[in-house]
Amino acid sequence: MNEAQSYSGGCQCGAVRFRASHLGRPSICHCRMCQKAFGGFFAAFVTADIAHLQWTRGKPKLYRSSANFLRGFCEHCGTPLTYQHKGGIELAIGAFDEPALFEPQVQVNHECRLPWIETLFEKPVIPHGPDEEPVVSWQHPDHDTEQWPPEDEPGA
Repeated sequence: MNEAQSYSGGCQCGAVRFRASHLGRPSICHCRMCQKAFGGFFAAFVTADIAHLQWTRGKPKLYRSSANFLRGFCEHCGTPLTYQHKGGIELAIGAFDEPALFEPQVQVNHECRLPWIETLFEKPVIPHGPDEEPVVSWQHPDHDTEQWPPEDEPGA
């Protein structure tokens, strides 16, 4: 990850998009607030410099999850986008157009992890079967667009 390089991302529906550079440490947080905010086993974030974060379409709606923290999300589709604290802002890794670029380097609140998380990826893998119907995604593509949703898409 190049600190000065610019990275784009946004929510699932495309109502909120961002561009950021000068990113810091990618991490995973196991705290219960992050589990609930993401509806998952943990949350993955990368630290960002607010001076180098630009909202290019819309802005996140903010929810105060505690006395010290604000969480940003898309008010249309619910995608978690940010975690704000006194020290700055962090962006959800899964919201980036290229999330594979942000491999977490540390785990925080490890004592709050779910008891089976250490063995999660030892479970059997079941490939998609040939009888499954193909999924037609209506989510925003992983790149910036001039307009969203396209005029010929459902819900436009």
